[in-house]
This record gives sequence, C-alpha cells and structure tokens, in this order.
Amino acid sequence: MSYTGPGFDPPQPRRSRRGPLTVALAALVPGALLGWAVYAAVGGSGGDEGSAGASASASGTPTAGSSPSAGADDTKPGASASAKSPSAPAGSGALKGKVVVIDPGHNPGNFRHTADISRQVDIGTNRKECDTTGTATNDGYAEAEFTLDVAHRMRTLLEQQGATVKLTQDADRPFGPCVDERARIGNEAKADAVVSIHADGSGTGNRGFHVILPGAVHSGAADTRAIVEPSGDLGERIAGDFVRVTGSAPSNYIGDGTGLVTRKDLGGLNLSTVPKVFIECGNMRDSKDAALLTSGAWRQKAAQGISDGIVGFLRG
Repeated sequence: MSYTGPGFDPPQPRRSRRGPLTVALAALVPGALLGWAVYAAVGGSGGDEGSAGASASASGTPTAGSSPSAGADDTKPGASASAKSPSAPAGSGALKGKVVVIDPGHNPGNFRHTADISRQVDIGTNRKECDTTGTATNDGYAEAEFTLDVAHRMRTLLEQQGATVKLTQDADRPFGPCVDERARIGNEAKADAVVSIHADGSGTGNRGFHVILPGAVHSGAADTRAIVEPSGDLGERIAGDFVRVTGSAPSNYIGDGTGLVTRKDLGGLNLSTVPKVFIECGNMRDSKDAALLTSGAWRQKAAQGISDGIVGFLRG
C-alpha cells in the first residue's frame, strides 16, 4: 500500500500503547513470542536496512495500466494455497462459527477507473479518496495482484479451520470497493476479525513489514473506541506469527522496530465496528523485499503467518 493510497497520509508517529516491545508482546501466545525471539536472536532478516525513522512516503507510483507480472514468482497465483495448514487441528473445526473478512487492498481494475476511485468519501474524521491503484514493484508486479493472491491463500487456510471467510473484493467488480464500503462489508458480516492486506511503496532501503492498528477515533460516522483493544491484540498476534513463519523483520523505517503502528487517518479502520488491522507485508519498491513479495513460496508463508495470528486471536 503506497502512502499515496486511499486516504493514506504519511503515518503519524507511533505513540506507545504498551511500553517496550518485550513488554508489549509479553501476553502473546507462545508461538508468537517464539517468532519474536527468533527475530531478536538472528538480528532480523535483513542486513542492509536503512536508518530507522526514514520517510515512509512512496518513492514512486504504480505503473498504471501495466500488465501485472509474476516477476520472480515460483508458483502460479494460488498454486500452493490448497496446501493443508500444518497447524490445523484434527477435524479442522477450531474456527467453526467464526467469520473472517479478508480485505485485499486495491482492485486490479482500479487503474482503468481513475475518475471513479478519485471521488471523495466520508471517513468520519474528514473526506478521502475512494481508493487508489496501489503501488507496484519496479518490474511491474502490482500490489493489487499480490494482495489478492495472499487473500486466496489465507481463505484456504482459514476455511480448513472451519471459519466462514469473506473477501471484500475478488477482482469480481470493475473497481473498488471504496474504503468506506470496505469497512461496511466487515461490519455487516459481523466479522470476528478483519484483516486488510497491503504492500508498501516506500523508498529503496526501507524494508520489513508493519501492522497498522486503529487509534481511538470518535468523530462523525467514526467511533473506534470499542475496537481499539481487541484490534491491538489481533495486530500483535499477527505481527508475532508473521515473524515466526516468514522470518521477515519488522519495518526498519516505521514503528520503532516493533512492527506495530497506530493510525487515525484510514477510513477502513475509522469506520470499522469490528476488530480490524492492516498489514503492509513488505516494501515493493525495495529490490530485496520485492524478491520476497514476488515469490509464491514466500506468499504462502505470509498467508500462513497472518492466518496463524488470526487463529490465535479467535481462539485466545
């Protein structure tokens, strides 16, 4: 998700909600704690990371209209998505009765409808663009293709656990939905958890993932006060499991090394009435992160890590 995205202003400095990282994650499930411990032991997955606190603004814009390329993809989209989750319990019914909404950031057809997605929508605190095209790697692999592929893989894993899974879009509409509708889909589904999948468009050298949590907003149509705490739990579990499964490090340019960022300017979070987070799985504009994001094998790990975090949250 490039920070030129739908209402994605440059992120606000993170205000610590739970103290140092070791304290913040002390209540997490053992698997998540193990993931962070592994990260700390190896010093992160990248050895050439840029300086902390670097600007999170996009260094480029997506190639509108380019044909998304698999790049270094070693599998066709969704090829490994049917692999059984190694953590799925016998009977695969652990999440029976639970509803998960997956929000694949951006729509592959958005670039054909720039006027439609540029219109302003109400996000509670102010008005922002309906949506954007998203970002892309330097080789033209689009964020919209990445997010949809990861969403498909997650759907398979979560359905194996018995969850009812809904997508906000499946490339089954010309463009959108707008950010306000994306939030509404989760609300109307009475989802137990919603995760919006993205990839960032920051500068070269900026690497790693971060999970965006909703801040406390009470303005206009937005009231996140009831979901701040459960969303924080959801986000921390996803962050811990994402490290454990993918081996990727938390962002080196936002989040103070925690992989967690709180924001109040995103319509998809502001208008949600159910626990919801965003995850930026990596930076598409950095060649090393791009090599991961364009790998089908790595995308399967990303889907597994996010799904494991959701499972931990719903069973916790």
